[in-house]
Amino acid sequence: MTVSPTLVAAPFFDELVHWLPDNSEPVRPLVALSTITADGYPDTRHVLLSEFDEIGFYFHTDARSRKIAQLTRLPRAAFTVAWPELGRQLVVLGDTEPAPTTEAQRAYGNRSPYLKTLAWLNSPELAALPIDERIEAWRSFDGEHESDSLLPPATWAGILLRPTRVTLWHAHPGTASRRLEYTREAEGTWASNVLPG
Repeated sequence: MTVSPTLVAAPFFDELVHWLPDNSEPVRPLVALSTITADGYPDTRHVLLSEFDEIGFYFHTDARSRKIAQLTRLPRAAFTVAWPELGRQLVVLGDTEPAPTTEAQRAYGNRSPYLKTLAWLNSPELAALPIDERIEAWRSFDGEHESDSLLPPATWAGILLRPTRVTLWHAHPGTASRRLEYTREAEGTWASNVLPG
């Protein structure tokens, strides 16, 4: 039986806490999320990293999206986020599952008014409209709803990524960069390896 160690017990957790904003911060990191197509190709797009905790990393999207279809078929994903000005890059690979309802609701509540509205209106039908009609539909929705009182739409989907591999890339202006890679082992521990950058 595979044991899923908590991130809190991982040797890199303190560094994650230092690199990533607290979950209460309104500005979220933009990460490049990769899923796998039915043909076996990687499919990458940017999403906001909503939260992370002792279990893993969370992101949220439209339940009708291509990424959700891909994760339903093959629940594995990876993401990367870089801070070039700080000489840092984080790469996470792992297994995915639906996020708990309470987490998804909390994450929606922490979204900006714009992103709350986007969750309701981001549909193929709206995207097909001319720009003036899209603007009017948005204005009309905002006029009828207070963003603070909006609840997540039925299409709001949360995903938990439980990491199996976490890589922290460190640059240094005086020498070559290097990567510290941590791999989850079956007995619930993390193996570490130092790699060239």
